[in-house]
Amino acid sequence: MEERLAGIDCEKLLKRALRNGGDFAEIYGEAKKGTSIISEARRVETFLVTSEFGVGIRVVVGERSAYAYTNDLSTLPDLADTVASAVKSGEFSRDISLEMRPRRSMISSVIKPETVEAAKKIAMVHAAEETAWSLDTAVIQVKVIYGDGTREVLVANSRGFSATDRRESVLFVVQGLVSRDSIMETGYESIGGMRGFELLEEISPEEIARRAIGRALKTVKARKAPGGIMPVVLSSEAGGTMIHEAIGHGLEADLAGEGLSVYSGKIGQKVASAAITVVDDGSIEGLRGSMGYDDEGNTALRTVLVEHGVLKTYLTDMITAAKFDLPLSGNGRRESYRSRPIPRMSNTMILPGTMSPAEIIGRVSRGIFVKKMGGGQVNTVTGDFVFTISEGYLLENGSVGEPIRGATLIGNGPKILGAIEAVGSDLGYAIGTCGKDGQGVPVSDAQPTLLIPEITIGGEVRHE
Repeated sequence: MEERLAGIDCEKLLKRALRNGGDFAEIYGEAKKGTSIISEARRVETFLVTSEFGVGIRVVVGERSAYAYTNDLSTLPDLADTVASAVKSGEFSRDISLEMRPRRSMISSVIKPETVEAAKKIAMVHAAEETAWSLDTAVIQVKVIYGDGTREVLVANSRGFSATDRRESVLFVVQGLVSRDSIMETGYESIGGMRGFELLEEISPEEIARRAIGRALKTVKARKAPGGIMPVVLSSEAGGTMIHEAIGHGLEADLAGEGLSVYSGKIGQKVASAAITVVDDGSIEGLRGSMGYDDEGNTALRTVLVEHGVLKTYLTDMITAAKFDLPLSGNGRRESYRSRPIPRMSNTMILPGTMSPAEIIGRVSRGIFVKKMGGGQVNTVTGDFVFTISEGYLLENGSVGEPIRGATLIGNGPKILGAIEAVGSDLGYAIGTCGKDGQGVPVSDAQPTLLIPEITIGGEVRHE
């Protein structure tokens, strides 16, 4: 563990923070370092090597909490006094003796990014950018992003435990803009996870560039998408954007418990097709949302949220688990030591079924095949959503046909999940940084190939 974190007298600080009472107190410390490179217009615009250290102390009383943080270890006693002064719920006098939880690692890393020379990282960025520009004269803009980071975390809690976690990550993104006949389309591709630098040897930067720009080049030449209500097959390659947005946020206990989710109060009820099982699993080695312990020091778990269509539970942190009498799922996450933990997804997915993707596609006589999802918006209270399709194709007579552009999926999460009638045997992942309450955390999401028998496609409406 990082030396400055190891030197904190957690037991003494926790007792000091609780001198005016409280249900529990917590210390969260982190030491981060990493590299960020952004290149655009064949020029490195950003090259940053960062290092950050900080500690936060929280006192919790019921569903309320007082939180303060610092990046100066010498001020920790004052920090404990600050949060203690916000609490008046009685006197806390018992001793605090912390038991260290065994170290767990969800990192799959062979080559630690911090051991790789900066020149090699920059060369990989340039290689991706040059590949992107060389693919077609229609390319008018290319941006390449590289990031890596190492994060050492310490959490100590007055309930009698402490835990440490080390998180290493790599991220590589290529996005481009192409223009042809006054039509412009963007392409985007990213890889990343709790992985080492070897990830960029398994999937080269040049290949990432080819995928991103190739997607835009296909789309810019494509016909406009037909509009209307029709079947849609979501490829596993589309990633789990829809499951993350359309149901995932609605199953976070702070939203669901307060009635701000379409899934509020529905534990034990059917909320999806019997073919659908949804899990959140922060304990899968190497994925972007994985961790040994969450940011409250609780073990990252595999939580079954929906089982064969029936809602089983919500994702919780310590406050929401106690407030709503729910199991603790190990999903208390925060962006940094400056933030309080809140319930957040980690790696969220629909589990695979038994049907082959080809068999699912073969069921559709006319519809849309979605190979890659774009961004979107979801109303967690109603479940209504709108998602863009960044790579899509016509489905005709059970086969994937010509590409389309300008399509959106418009629907309602519970209704769509309830209507899904075929689930593929495959599973594809996507990565992202999930935003909530002003905090961003790394996540993954995944899904198999899915058949939605009817959904509204926003596109070109043709009048016969």
